[in-house]
Amino acid sequence: MQLYYRKTELPFRYPFTISGGRTKTHQPSLLVALQLGNWMGYGEAPAITYYNVTVESMIETIEAKRKMIEKFAFTEPERYWHYLHHLLPNDPFLVCALDIAAWDLFGKMKGQPLYRLWQTEWVNTPVTDYTIGIADIPTMVAKLKEKPWPVYKVKLGTPDDIAIIKALRAETDAAIRVDANAGWTVEQALQLIPALKALGVDMIEQPLAKDNWEGMKILYAQSTIPLFADESCVSEHDVKKCAGHFHGINIKLTKCSGITPALRMIKEARALGLQAMMGSMNEHTVGSAAIAHCMPQLDHVDVDGPLLLAEDIATGLSYDNGHVRVTEVPGLGIQLSI
Repeated sequence: MQLYYRKTELPFRYPFTISGGRTKTHQPSLLVALQLGNWMGYGEAPAITYYNVTVESMIETIEAKRKMIEKFAFTEPERYWHYLHHLLPNDPFLVCALDIAAWDLFGKMKGQPLYRLWQTEWVNTPVTDYTIGIADIPTMVAKLKEKPWPVYKVKLGTPDDIAIIKALRAETDAAIRVDANAGWTVEQALQLIPALKALGVDMIEQPLAKDNWEGMKILYAQSTIPLFADESCVSEHDVKKCAGHFHGINIKLTKCSGITPALRMIKEARALGLQAMMGSMNEHTVGSAAIAHCMPQLDHVDVDGPLLLAEDIATGLSYDNGHVRVTEVPGLGIQLSI
């Protein structure tokens, strides 16, 4: 195989802020391509500073390991992922980009879109939420009114959390789920959950710090709203720990190192009685298409990266009032526009 890459840095429509005051105006990402004969597969890994991952660090690893990455005799993605997992044990973001590219390549070799390769049907797929990042309340209300949508995900973890949801609820009857990004204490969560329930919130992501398992056990026993793990469920080794602490898990392709382990995480979650969600790391259409093809296997999805970005580098996904469609083109079904 031959490996190609390039950096992208796309602007957000609005500055994107989550708890802890972490704000981004642009999303840097690594776009990779794997070529085998006449086939070319594409993958993406967004850079996330609070995971100490930059595009530059991923490129440095590529250049150090290029010969080994390219020398693999590719036959199918699962074997390639295992090879990469051992070759790059400390680089799940880069492994994710290469794994997505490998699946895109494999789908093209087999002449099928990915969801069909996995023997799933495009029926009863969940609608995607639309994320509203932290800002002053009038700005958050303006974002909601600008984008009528059936499901919103609202970033919380501020002193004004209830006031935010009250203001948004006054403007919409749509479903609202919230993501605290580990921004609450147990005491705060126990106070907030009943008030959020009364405002019609139907899901809470990562209320507590990622390692506060004792606190999550308390919330799990008392919460009237389903609780989903995000930062507490990074890799497939974390899934089992979430049972009895959360009602579901939010799988991030980038953090778990790609589609290959994510498919295993979905199966394990089901076996443990956990709901399965897959979430966005603000990927453009390349990475978002990888999430979208998993939708027939999911209970919930957050695949709104292309909606939050002001620009894109590919086509292949369509959005209609929360309903997401992929194309029937083999692989990811995307076409680069750069």
